[in-house]
Amino acid sequence: MIRVVLPAHLQSLARAGREVEVTISGPATQRAVLDALETTYPMLRGTIRDPATQKRRPLVRFFACREDLSHESPDAPLPGAVETGTEPFLIIGAMAGG
Repeated sequence: MIRVVLPAHLQSLARAGREVEVTISGPATQRAVLDALETTYPMLRGTIRDPATQKRRPLVRFFACREDLSHESPDAPLPGAVETGTEPFLIIGAMAGG
């Protein structure tokens, strides 16, 4: 089980709590976690990443183990603590504006 922490607007959209759990098969990567999240919560498709390109939306960031993973390859392995469920995979809505 991978623990995923969602920002408030995605919690509302998914009708879920702050933290959800997803099951993945194979290596724990950003792509695998997001695929499982969108399968479990289909209403989130297109909100975290572009449905055509599968690239992360500009104002969305990914963190795990106090590291910003937003610019890492979607197929790079996630930290072991995320894979074991010790640490969550965080999806953060970034702030913008003046």
